[in-house]
Amino acid sequence: MSEVCVRVAVRIRPLLPREVLHNHQVCVRVVPGSEQVMLGSDRLFCFDHAFGSTVSQDEVYESCVLPLVESLIDGYNATVFCYGQTGSGKTYTLGGGNLAEDGGIIDRVAHDVFVLLGKTTQSSDVEKATVRVSYIELYREELRDLLELHTTHKELHIREDDRGNTGHLKSHVDKQDFDYISENN
Repeated sequence: MSEVCVRVAVRIRPLLPREVLHNHQVCVRVVPGSEQVMLGSDRLFCFDHAFGSTVSQDEVYESCVLPLVESLIDGYNATVFCYGQTGSGKTYTLGGGNLAEDGGIIDRVAHDVFVLLGKTTQSSDVEKATVRVSYIELYREELRDLLELHTTHKELHIREDDRGNTGHLKSHVDKQDFDYISENN
């Protein structure tokens, strides 16, 4: 795994049917052959990955997320953080449709983590692995644990310690633990 701790990708969604109907124009595009996005006709922004409106869910996942999943199996932590205004395509990228056609990041991660864990436990002495998952939404400056069965908001406070490290103090947000036990046992 590379030494870069944070990588940033941008995905440009296509115009929605109602935007086409109202003659809206595309104002953001990926510069061909680069990881740059052009806003308007003269403003360039650089990213680690830049995906245009025709790029598949597969391409986004394999470029940005699969390397993180593979590092999870090696014991590293990983976070995928999606940011954008309402209607920008976050839910589609994360959730997508059915896994075979255009499944999103969540479906693909869940599938690949357990496939890779299965291969790891079959080819090594590892008999048991624990997977901890958090699925948190930040909306209008409120954090919600989306794995919590009850829809009540949990109060999470993000704080910085005296060394500049950040973390959260939780009133009570449980992480979902999934134990994977090899079928060879």
